[in-house]
Amino acid sequence: MEVDKYSIACPNEIDVAEGLRINSLMAASGYPIPDPDSWIDEEIQRNVLVTSVDYVVDWARSRSLFPLMFGLACCAFEMIGMATSRFDISRFGMDIFRWSPRQADLMIVAGTLTWKMAPAVKRVYDQMAEPKWVIAMGQCTISGGPFRESYSVVPGINRIIPVDVYVPGCPPRPEGLIYGITKLHKKIVKESISKA
Repeated sequence: MEVDKYSIACPNEIDVAEGLRINSLMAASGYPIPDPDSWIDEEIQRNVLVTSVDYVVDWARSRSLFPLMFGLACCAFEMIGMATSRFDISRFGMDIFRWSPRQADLMIVAGTLTWKMAPAVKRVYDQMAEPKWVIAMGQCTISGGPFRESYSVVPGINRIIPVDVYVPGCPPRPEGLIYGITKLHKKIVKESISKA
């Protein structure tokens, strides 16, 4: 088999070509590339935000929750109190409480959950669209409270549906529920829209 001497470059020619490329690169990089802040127009700097789509979607989700109230006992009064103008939950993007589970993405369960009511809570939770979150408000919802030894009380809502945030208290104040909502915001922002 005959080898064409012109198709194979000589080692000296490769070294020369590589040296020329390196020299041209060194000549072009004599000046450092300026920071984008120095060459981007000031108007653009004030109006452009660089971030990931994942972060923007999670931020929007956390600031536009549609809550569904599931008041079962005395904690429901504090949950209703949170919706008044004094506490202003609209600053958290929760202007309107939804009355249909198909329109809600956050269920706030407040009060004593009995075994007879548990299927209804599960059914409402199943009707909610994904993504969905649950806040358990009050000691009775979290663990059965003072009624946990009763045959008719569920010893914690997490035995029926998954819970994202627990707000303890008997009953918890509206400020406690607002704190739980801010914790839920932080949890939502950490989630990813892409499921691996």
